[in-house]
Amino acid sequence: MKILLTAFDPFGGETINPAQEAVRLVADTVAGAEIVKLEVPTVFHKSIEVMLQKAREVRPDAILCIGQSGGRSELTPERVAINISDARFADNEGNQPIDEPIYPDGAAAYFSNLPVKAMVEAIRAAGIPSSLSNTAGTYVCNHLMYGVLYHIEREMPGVRGGFIHVPFVPRQVARRGTPAPSLSEQDIARGIEAALEAIVTHRTDLRTAEGKEH
Repeated sequence: MKILLTAFDPFGGETINPAQEAVRLVADTVAGAEIVKLEVPTVFHKSIEVMLQKAREVRPDAILCIGQSGGRSELTPERVAINISDARFADNEGNQPIDEPIYPDGAAAYFSNLPVKAMVEAIRAAGIPSSLSNTAGTYVCNHLMYGVLYHIEREMPGVRGGFIHVPFVPRQVARRGTPAPSLSEQDIARGIEAALEAIVTHRTDLRTAEGKEH
């Protein structure tokens, strides 16, 4: 089995991205699966293009994208990506789409076909806080997740794909004027490895209560 694992470069004035830092620490083999790592730019459309080029090259069985969500205190596998880009601030090349569909011919939303609840349980079992998220936002993270699932539907039958948001790391928080949750890159990496193992071992998801009211 082969899993393409992507991480964004720093954005929004940050000098590091915890997704990028943690993915560098993830083992190259997890539960017998080969992990192919890829850095993607925090840029609308280009992030999808870079992911797709690599996916066509390596032909993975699954694609898992990792991104920063400062303010969250847990690793949060995402349930759904929506077909809209609505950027509160510009990406790393100055693009700031407002209320733009990602693909005009795409579905309103795509649900991850990864075992997201099993991933949450595995991350928790590794001693890392985790919960299932029902919003990937409307910035480049949602954009890339939507692009992964859009192209899986059209050209990669049988491939599974999804996204995990991760918190700040402590050295980011230390430079900020207000307190924010954080996890070390080592703990984030352990959580990602636990999620990868769940992807390998679960073809179908668990039936557990992870719903939220807001």
